[in-house]
Amino acid sequence: ALPISGLELIQSLHVEVQHILVSKSSTPNVRKKAALCLLRLVRTSPNLVAGREFAPHVAQLLQDRHLGVLTSTMSLLNGLAIQHSSDYESLIPYVVHILGMLVLKKACAREYLYYRTPSPWLQIKLLKFLQFFPNAISTEPNGAKKKNGAAPNNKAYVSQLTSVVSKILTETDVSDSINKSNADHAILFEAVNLIVTWGQTGPIQLREGAMKLLGKFISVREPNIRYLGLMTMAKLAQLEGSAEHVKKHQATVLVSLKDADISVRRRALDLLFVMCDTDNAERIVDELVAHLVLADAAIREEMVLKIAILAEKYATDLRWYVDTILKLISISGDHVSDPIWHRVVQIVTNHPQGDLQAYAAATLLIAVSPQRCHETAVRVAAYVLGEFGFLIAERPGMSGEEQFRILHHHWHNCNAQTRAILVSTYAKLANLYEECRPLVAPVFARCKNSVDVEIQQRSAEYSAMREAFDPEAVEDLLREMPPFEDRRQSALEMRLREREGEGSATVVKAARPSAAEQRRAAQNAAAARAAEEAAAMTAAEQEQAQHQQNGDLHAVDEDSDGKLLVRLEQICYVVISCIFIPHPAAHHQRMMFLIPF
Repeated sequence: ALPISGLELIQSLHVEVQHILVSKSSTPNVRKKAALCLLRLVRTSPNLVAGREFAPHVAQLLQDRHLGVLTSTMSLLNGLAIQHSSDYESLIPYVVHILGMLVLKKACAREYLYYRTPSPWLQIKLLKFLQFFPNAISTEPNGAKKKNGAAPNNKAYVSQLTSVVSKILTETDVSDSINKSNADHAILFEAVNLIVTWGQTGPIQLREGAMKLLGKFISVREPNIRYLGLMTMAKLAQLEGSAEHVKKHQATVLVSLKDADISVRRRALDLLFVMCDTDNAERIVDELVAHLVLADAAIREEMVLKIAILAEKYATDLRWYVDTILKLISISGDHVSDPIWHRVVQIVTNHPQGDLQAYAAATLLIAVSPQRCHETAVRVAAYVLGEFGFLIAERPGMSGEEQFRILHHHWHNCNAQTRAILVSTYAKLANLYEECRPLVAPVFARCKNSVDVEIQQRSAEYSAMREAFDPEAVEDLLREMPPFEDRRQSALEMRLREREGEGSATVVKAARPSAAEQRRAAQNAAAARAAEEAAAMTAAEQEQAQHQQNGDLHAVDEDSDGKLLVRLEQICYVVISCIFIPHPAAHHQRMMFLIPF
């Protein structure tokens, strides 16, 4: 066939093709060709066919007894429904009737039997069409919504459709013939996808039957069936009430994680991600971390990303989350991307409750104490120790001087980005501990001539800071960073969406807030309200003190005019000084720029 192109040619052809398709004088072979030709035209120009006007003609074609015509018509119908599915909702009873004839009554011409399965390709197309209508079997009254007369037949086709799907679930089994097994399982998995599409509106017995059947398929030796079983179970696990049924197959899924086929391992990883919750998170994450040691490079980056998301999402104790990320860095540091360790810093900074910040500082200091460690660990340790190292400075072997020595030991093995973070950390350590200043000064002096502009600029600014500002201003400039802004979606979740697409089961799972996340959000909100109330009380006290001071000034006697003039001169001097001395908040924003977040 010649390629079809050109808008004018398409517009002139499609009317004639539609006429041939619906003409009673056309033979079945001609109608088949016309349906496929019109599908090609529609794919080239999607708005070519008006759905509501064309639906009655499709209904007439669906009553044809020739299975070849029905198969071609369903290909066309699926192509049309992608654009405007609501225009073809009236055709559901016709589709269900054909499906019932094939599945329940086995009504099929001999030439369309494929290893004793009636026209599996047509069954698949029929089931795919029904997936466009997730509310097709909803028990809510919808007669008022339907204008094409389909509402009165709603109960009839719902019962028949339920029987069809139930029979597909119960009668499909692994066959000795690979061809028959492939055809039957292709139909089965489309039926399960239909159950997933129905969601909570579908019969619960169908969901339970599908889960039980998939549990059997993910343990078979055939890799194709196991792959599809894992993928479909991940979709089914998204439905409410399915979590407990999925957990029963956790051990089997963990075995699939060690499969020789990498595609099966990926689907097993997705299913473990979806079935994870607060109850089993620690076991699943620990199993994934243990398997990471043996995993090949092709799947390591994906595993690290998903482990990091799960550890954050379901951590009832954030100290376990910090430990998990450190394990990832030590096992597969090259695959721990910047957003992962940035997220650790954000979580530690945003959760001052308890001893998380001190625990993270102490743990990271120990992690970078060996002669060699991964550079990502040095980055995290440098930032956290610069911010919260003072919390552990009184502990044995963790003084400010020891923190500097341990970090600076890795200086020559780090790249420019890590050295820039270390320079900022050194400045904060020198500000807090006088014994660190003689150690830091030579480093800054050398780095002023660095070929890297960022390192050179930081060193020059930090060196000149004490000469340009008084100690109190420097203290304000180098104090710990404020909490990061809480976003509705973390950078890791956005990265997962970029990798796997919007409709992926793992993306849907990651977007749902867990109970642990909701609890932490409530704690942070309460802490923020308490801080605002404390700040308001402090402001009120300061305002009251200011009013009292102003009252004292107004109460000065007329005989004290000289003293009053001197006092007013002092006030004016303070105001002018405040105008010309930069406010610490402005420099605080500068510090946020210097540390790359």
